[in-house]
Amino acid sequence: MTAEPSVQATDTSGTSLIMQLSGDMDYETAPFFRERLLDEMAGGQRRLVLDLTAVSFCDSAGLNVLLWAWRQADQAGTVLVLACVPPKVQRMLNMTGADTLVTVYGTVAEAGDELVADGGV
Repeated sequence: MTAEPSVQATDTSGTSLIMQLSGDMDYETAPFFRERLLDEMAGGQRRLVLDLTAVSFCDSAGLNVLLWAWRQADQAGTVLVLACVPPKVQRMLNMTGADTLVTVYGTVAEAGDELVADGGV
């Protein structure tokens, strides 16, 4: 049984949109995450932080969702980064080389500070 997926978005005073993903990211929940992320990305925010603190499981379908979101953001001229990546997900990012595409920060605060300091990246 998979943990119930959710995406909670928080706008940080117009500087970044933080989206906390939670639950299992797998083949069953991938369509939900794609739809929710696309809905949030349609708002036109130029800086997005995906907070993965509450992601309890992530398989290749979940990784595919993260890479898909990064591509969608990149094509729209939006910066998308990851924060608070659980060790098992970080290992998957490292093993696949995805960490060379998507920037990963230890905390949401680090990600937000860096995005603002760099003017977007």
